[in-house]
Amino acid sequence: MSLKEIKGRIASVNSTRKITSAMKMVASSKLHHAQVAIQNMLPYETMLEHILKSFLAAEAGSQTVYDDERPVKRVALVVFSSNSSLCGGFNANVIKLMQQAVKALAKEIGAENIDIYPIGRKVYEKAQKLGYNVKGDYSATVDRPNVHDCIELAMHLGDRFVKGEVDKVELIYHHFKSAGSQILTTKTFLPIDIETELERDHERDLTSNLVTKKAQDYLKKRGERVDKRENEEVKPLNDNFIVEPDMDTVLSQLIPKLAHLMLYTALLDSVASEHAARMVAMQTATDNADELLRQLNLQYNKSRQQAITSELLDIVGGSVNN
Repeated sequence: MSLKEIKGRIASVNSTRKITSAMKMVASSKLHHAQVAIQNMLPYETMLEHILKSFLAAEAGSQTVYDDERPVKRVALVVFSSNSSLCGGFNANVIKLMQQAVKALAKEIGAENIDIYPIGRKVYEKAQKLGYNVKGDYSATVDRPNVHDCIELAMHLGDRFVKGEVDKVELIYHHFKSAGSQILTTKTFLPIDIETELERDHERDLTSNLVTKKAQDYLKKRGERVDKRENEEVKPLNDNFIVEPDMDTVLSQLIPKLAHLMLYTALLDSVASEHAARMVAMQTATDNADELLRQLNLQYNKSRQQAITSELLDIVGGSVNN
């Protein structure tokens, strides 16, 4: 490779590095906003959990139409992805898990009895390409996450479940643990198992958006600790409190709110995971560019030194001949 070619390649890699570095900073900023959105949601989640646990502790065995288990003949999958690329294996992993879920369910109930609700352009396009039963396009929800869109979708799914149009609804998304770790998760949305949902993973590191060894070791350290809330025995708010009009009616109002919260939480987790994955991917690309620049500069210096040495030998050889 000539000096001119090496110089041109160095300039090209430098240009690409500037782009990846800028994209990493943008993703870091968006991740911060996504973390703030999760933090703002957590107090509501905590209070709703406290209320429902108290009711369950007061009167076990209460049933509502939303936790009615029945033979599964038709399933709906709500799959969360991103609208854009350059976020590592984020979308590929979600799509792969969706395909595995569809394949497993198709053996039991048939592919025609599986509905896909795609939250994100990438999974929407892939599901259509694969010929799945795609129910709508919710890509705009990823760009502007808001609770109203989640409530509408949750009410639509709940209505179909109550009418018997679907017997089970599952969520496929990335659970945001920390900036360096996002866990691909499958969760049953309907029928709602209240006790299971209230014991779901609460661990999230929302304090940092830096992908460092310390951040990546967060889960390992946290995994050694015992979550106090999971081991706490929940007692009624009051031994003799009165619920009006009755426990089932109150739960029939609270459980749909839990469903709204589950869908909104999954959306926020997925969005935060997307930005974290893109930040990691762009950081890796920037590091690779730095390493490539180091090698190209070394090669350029060696080639230049070789050219200078060759010229000096020609000059010395010419003077000796004279």
